[in-house]
Amino acid sequence: MHLIWTPNRWPKVFVGLVHDHLKQIIEEVAGEHRREIIRLAIELDHVHLFMRATPYTLPADIPRLITGCSSHDVCEEVLHMRKLPSLWTDSFFLSTAGNVSREITQKYIERQSKT
Repeated sequence: MHLIWTPNRWPKVFVGLVHDHLKQIIEEVAGEHRREIIRLAIELDHVHLFMRATPYTLPADIPRLITGCSSHDVCEEVLHMRKLPSLWTDSFFLSTAGNVSREITQKYIERQSKT
């Protein structure tokens, strides 16, 4: 499963303490739900997560769990983030099989950055 999220209104927010805290939360949520992270890349303005999922995993469950926990926890821990109504946009990109081109991924990120 390949997931991508973008932050709400803050295009380059994932640096320093925010980056580290977000990484820890994603790893904890994956561990709690017995999901194997294949690769996690937290960029300045988006997050890529490749993880192994079982056939019983509802694709929307993982991003919902991660964004819910991280939005609350990151904003509580990082003072300047408390101003945000929500850390994440309401949408995410999800691919469950095959390969997605870099072009498609980049278009998704660009569209989210404009909202």
